[in-house]
Amino acid sequence: MLVSQAVSRKAEREASRSKWKAAASVVLSEYLVLALCVLYTLVMIPFVPEIVTVEVWQNILSDMMPLLIVCLGQTIVLIIAGIDLSVTAIISLTSVVGASIMTQSDGYLSGPLAAPAAMAAMLLVGAAIGLLNGFSITRLNMPAFMVTLATTTFFGGSAIWFTTFHSTTTSIYDLPDMFISIGDRDLAGVPIAVIIAVIAALIVHGVLAYTILGRWLYAVGENPRTAYVSGVPVRTTIMVAFVLSGMLAALASIVYTARLQTGTPILGERILLDVIGAVVIGGTSLFGGKGKVIWTVFGVLFLVLIDTTLKLLGASLFVIYVIKGSVILAAALLDTLRTRYLGVR
Repeated sequence: MLVSQAVSRKAEREASRSKWKAAASVVLSEYLVLALCVLYTLVMIPFVPEIVTVEVWQNILSDMMPLLIVCLGQTIVLIIAGIDLSVTAIISLTSVVGASIMTQSDGYLSGPLAAPAAMAAMLLVGAAIGLLNGFSITRLNMPAFMVTLATTTFFGGSAIWFTTFHSTTTSIYDLPDMFISIGDRDLAGVPIAVIIAVIAALIVHGVLAYTILGRWLYAVGENPRTAYVSGVPVRTTIMVAFVLSGMLAALASIVYTARLQTGTPILGERILLDVIGAVVIGGTSLFGGKGKVIWTVFGVLFLVLIDTTLKLLGASLFVIYVIKGSVILAAALLDTLRTRYLGVR
């Protein structure tokens, strides 16, 4: 009798454990966010029938591309357990720097080399700001949050000053067609912006998955002390992460500026919540050591999908921010649950 009761209790415990494992496998699945995208679309069809049209999905794809590029850089930084709040200022500053070089209204350069030189300058400025962030964090032992908060304030203000110095208006326009084509033209039927974003995503994926730098990034995020003892150049790895983040923010600025057809110091002003939120929603951990490019793609898709449907419903900006903020908070809480209580990294 006692033996049979013990066997019965053991069977119940095993059944309960298997249920928890099944639930955890769903929550921890890397395709969870993609499944939520599909579910969300199906739920919204009765309220927003336009969500299934080709035109709306073309707009979603168009909105995703520059946001995805800057989110790739944020993914790299979060993997090392850092954060980069300066990406929005980098987008704004590089936008006006590039525009001042190639504008056909008294720009620094003219002719066919103006646009390539301007884009190169934008990438260099982004890399320089990223290097400054990385140096301050690794050499001056300053927290990443405070460093990037300070640089976003400084360089955001510098973008406004730079614009007033180079233009009598609030933006720098009259950009060459060669540059504008990045935002509104196709190559073999595929938008150029999509090609740029896909190439950037493939490169970042390759770095994270197949290079020693990728292993270093994950090792630093897991435990910097252990990584250092194991021979990982922790300071260099952190600096490289922030440089890459700055360059990817500048690359996103190229796409944003080309779409807008003007350089403006407020270009990246409102997307910081989207940048961090999309990466966290995708599954990259705020605690470091965990993240994938495909997760970031899913997170960007989900956030842009929510934003698009709310706009189609005629929701106010306040409502959009509240809902997006709630979704991001839920993703952060889920990340905490997975990391601290389920022990998943």
